[in-house]
Amino acid sequence: SSKIRNMEVQSADGIAVLEDCIGFSLTKTISKVEEKLKKGVLPDCQDDDIIPRVGNEMGAEAQIRILKAKLRVMQEDLANVVLECRKKDDENQNLETRLKDSEEENTRLQRTISLQQSQTEKYKMLSQEAKKKTEGLQQEVTALEKVLQ
Repeated sequence: SSKIRNMEVQSADGIAVLEDCIGFSLTKTISKVEEKLKKGVLPDCQDDDIIPRVGNEMGAEAQIRILKAKLRVMQEDLANVVLECRKKDDENQNLETRLKDSEEENTRLQRTISLQQSQTEKYKMLSQEAKKKTEGLQQEVTALEKVLQ
């Protein structure tokens, strides 16, 4: 995702060109292909379907226009994919932040639960002591009533 964030959009002859920081230049590559076409040297991959079969009967200028049009479409697709990746990256960062907040809240709640459990144990012990004391006092009252009778 950091590589995607470092991509820049540049313009060459009215065509948006994505160029990353490594130094790859789509503009140079296109220029080299154009030079080969002008010299009459066709690319090695004539069997690929970048240009339809009738493209072999077209002139170099028409082929260049078709290739540039296809390039624009591919660049739009690439720009959309880059945008989608950026959105997903932002969403992931947002979710990571929410997860961290939830984990912190969970830790805080666990501490609260632990404190409340220890207080509950303390009050149970106090209740048991008070119950024993009450039973002892009840026995003393019963003994004193017998003495009075």
